[in-house]
Amino acid sequence: MAYLIAVVAGFVFGAVDQFLGTIHFGPWGWTVSGMSAPWLILPFLAGMTQERRRRAMTSGLVATLAALAGYFAMSNSPMEGAPLDRFWGRVATMISTGYNPLWILAGIATGPLYGFLGHRWRVARSWISAVLVTAALCFEPLARKFAGMLSGPPLVWGVEVVIGAFVAVLFAFMITTSRRTGAVVPPAA
Repeated sequence: MAYLIAVVAGFVFGAVDQFLGTIHFGPWGWTVSGMSAPWLILPFLAGMTQERRRRAMTSGLVATLAALAGYFAMSNSPMEGAPLDRFWGRVATMISTGYNPLWILAGIATGPLYGFLGHRWRVARSWISAVLVTAALCFEPLARKFAGMLSGPPLVWGVEVVIGAFVAVLFAFMITTSRRTGAVVPPAA
């Protein structure tokens, strides 16, 4: 059941992400759609649902691959003005051209990694997990600036950093609280 939920949630996430990037929503939509941090948080959340490490890593991968499928499906759907009779050819071209093969490989690597980090957060309130999720949110604009890929309204990037700071405070509170009360879920055998 957990994998089915990961597939559905991932597919919807990818489709919504792609739809945000369309002309309907303008520059803020393109900017939000182009963010990488949400694509790391998705497998983290999937991994957080699992008590076992391997299942968490698999859930992270499944959610990421489903999100990619949702993204590519929406990109080539009639909702985006693409003819349905050319769907599979367009999807095959899209996944094999441009930066897409690189993004797919990155998803294959980061999906299980962030699924594992979600698991570590669940069972041990791992500060490393908290730091890596927070860093994805807080430092993405800086990394994009250094790579020459920062575009879109600065307000959107500022909101991402503010969300990252809020998440950092929330993680710190949860770590402190769990250590005081011992309320961490014990790892499964």
